[in-house]
Amino acid sequence: MTEKLEIYKCNICGNLVQVLINGMGELVCCGEPMQLLIPKTTEEDTSLVEKHVPIIKQEENARFVKLEHHPMTKEHFIQFIEVYSKDKSSLYLKFFNPNEPAELDITYFEKDINAIEHCNLHGLWRNIND
Repeated sequence: MTEKLEIYKCNICGNLVQVLINGMGELVCCGEPMQLLIPKTTEEDTSLVEKHVPIIKQEENARFVKLEHHPMTKEHFIQFIEVYSKDKSSLYLKFFNPNEPAELDITYFEKDINAIEHCNLHGLWRNIND
């Protein structure tokens, strides 16, 4: 059974799929079951210079989700940042291209949120504000 807002990946072609409505079926792509991505929440590999856990920052009258210490090159970049309310009733998603800053303005979004991001090399990450 799938759960609302879970993200699944096809390990053959790389498709990412997000569940909008819960269902009983199995998600399949390229003839194989898709892998449920479990977001990481801690930077266990201290040798990595880049940081992946999304940070929510208040700056004067604005609020952002940022990844300040992550490259944004063609080879290694943040593909998207998504924030969603704790009750999963609303979400805001922004896709990024290489050479763009990995930040999302959430000034007017709800205060009680989770934030996730997806790195093209290191996968899915979530903030730790539970």
